[in-house]
Amino acid sequence: MVCAGTMTEHSRVIAALAEVPRARFLPDDVRGRAALDEPLPIGHGATNSQPWTVQFMLELLRVPEGGTVLDVGSGSGWTTALLARLVGPKGSVLGVEIVPELVAFGRANLAGFDFPWARVEQATRGEFGMPASAPFDRILVSADAHELPDELEQQLAVGGRMVVPASGVMWIVDRDHEGWHREPVTGYRFAFVPLV
Repeated sequence: MVCAGTMTEHSRVIAALAEVPRARFLPDDVRGRAALDEPLPIGHGATNSQPWTVQFMLELLRVPEGGTVLDVGSGSGWTTALLARLVGPKGSVLGVEIVPELVAFGRANLAGFDFPWARVEQATRGEFGMPASAPFDRILVSADAHELPDELEQQLAVGGRMVVPASGVMWIVDRDHEGWHREPVTGYRFAFVPLV
């Protein structure tokens, strides 16, 4: 039951999607296709994910206001900006991306918004996430990890949650004082570029 004066998770995500338009995170040659509910190429073998999938993942993630969030595979910076909108100015969002050209693209796109609490950094090849900046309240992974990545699970704070695709299945990983709880989201299959 939602209390009066509060927004449901769905409403919060829909508001963020309206305020952070996808078109502003796409290359010029595909910007006209921003309204299509499909992944769009952003170069270097990467895509800007299908809007429905992004919405679905953000709703599963349950991003808290004021939270600390890691965005793995930030690509164009769209999900980093959406997460920044959801955590608000008392939170922080760190997007990490392995492709240097996409780091620059994501940073430039993010600079078009007033989200000084969000940034995009270069990922280190062979290292998932950003262990030096852990722990994180939430981790969003926008690439297929093939297997649930223990290295990212270790970066979750107690009480934290990660949403990650692995072998075409979306997983929710929650951490509490007893350890990690992993639950597949059934009934859906997803296709993502591989996590490297």
